[in-house]
Amino acid sequence: MRIDLHTHSRASDGTDTPRDLVRAAAAADLDVMAITDHDTASGWDEAAAAAAEVGIQLVRGMEISTRHQGVGVHLLAYLPDPTHPGLVAALDKILAGRSSRVPAMLDKLREIDIDLDLADVRRVADGTAATGRPHVADALVELGAVADRGEAFRTLLNPGKPAYVDRYAAPLVDMIGSVTAAGGVTVIAHPWGRHGSGEPGEETLAGLVEVGLVGIEVDHQDHDAEDRARLRAIGRNLGLVMTGSSDHHGLGKIDHDLGCNTTEPEQYERLLDLAAATAARSGRDAPEVLRP
Repeated sequence: MRIDLHTHSRASDGTDTPRDLVRAAAAADLDVMAITDHDTASGWDEAAAAAAEVGIQLVRGMEISTRHQGVGVHLLAYLPDPTHPGLVAALDKILAGRSSRVPAMLDKLREIDIDLDLADVRRVADGTAATGRPHVADALVELGAVADRGEAFRTLLNPGKPAYVDRYAAPLVDMIGSVTAAGGVTVIAHPWGRHGSGEPGEETLAGLVEVGLVGIEVDHQDHDAEDRARLRAIGRNLGLVMTGSSDHHGLGKIDHDLGCNTTEPEQYERLLDLAAATAARSGRDAPEVLRP
């Protein structure tokens, strides 16, 4: 069984529609996929319809922008009730931060004589709920200012670069609580991929387990073999679910092909068991895995 638990569609910063993303997953011989767009569940219904058509298991989730001890952390949330008031309020605040960031980035670009209009960003974002840096990057590509998203981030949009603007991210501990209250389970995405290996370390992760974290994403393109081995040891010590995935963004991210990393079936079943138990305790109408 081939299982990929981290993918993105045009509902956030991927380049495929949710329908096309699911079809591509089936074409890549995946048996199970999760749709985990940034800070939104808006692609779930379209993905669910496509999963029924092509006969693939679909796990509905999202990747939430959080911060812990001054550092950004991406939190994968699987199978939460998307109508839970606390979760809705938290996501709305994050999305508002994304949207307000874009005009500030455009102002910074104008300061270095790159004249990009908000309408250009909205056009390439194509109605997504989670407009942000990737869409500014796409608009820069369309303008001819850079060759691709990668160059846009490296030269203009990453921290320390001329057009970088910080934004709001939810406190990690609070967000773990919100997802749990909504009947979902949480896994830290690429824990050592964004800020270098070693943090969050075992002590930090143990504290997060105390507040409800259930897993870490171990097998990810941003982790080398040594990182994966160390993370797997931490996962075993703490009893964490250990996942693997592509973090696929379509054409928006190279070297992240669907199924390039996968989750072991026994780890997937553990995740589902924990999700079912959490949903039962929460009393929420949490979504189930869609099976063919």
